[in-house]
Amino acid sequence: MKISELVIASPVSVQTDDSVASAARLLSRRNIGALPVTDADGRLSGMITDRDIVLRCVAAGRDPEGTCVGEIMSERVVSVSPDAEASEAAELMSREKIRRLPVVRDGRLCGVLSLSDIVRCGDFYMEAARAFADISSNVTRG
Repeated sequence: MKISELVIASPVSVQTDDSVASAARLLSRRNIGALPVTDADGRLSGMITDRDIVLRCVAAGRDPEGTCVGEIMSERVVSVSPDAEASEAAELMSREKIRRLPVVRDGRLCGVLSLSDIVRCGDFYMEAARAFADISSNVTRG
């Protein structure tokens, strides 16, 4: 099954110059733990998670209203093409120990695939279970 069949076409995202406080409110409102960060042209710039907000902003004593998302986001982003197979995405999530993959075509964000999306499709339950186990483990395999 292709990733394009699993993801929502219009993902929620924030821009690099949005405030951390507005990103936190969006995470809360949507009951999600991470948001893709895009530039004004919709190109993927990074990801911001609830953990980023706590550790890189709040715990660091920075003002969430006065701090831009681009200042604390994770810039190294692993992404996947909408044409990739769900099994490939599960393997990538397992290897990289991530629960969410931005879906990108020509540098532009077109979706976000979560581990739960893979589980819900039903065809890749074992791959998703392995990915979850690998993500949750502190031990890396060779």
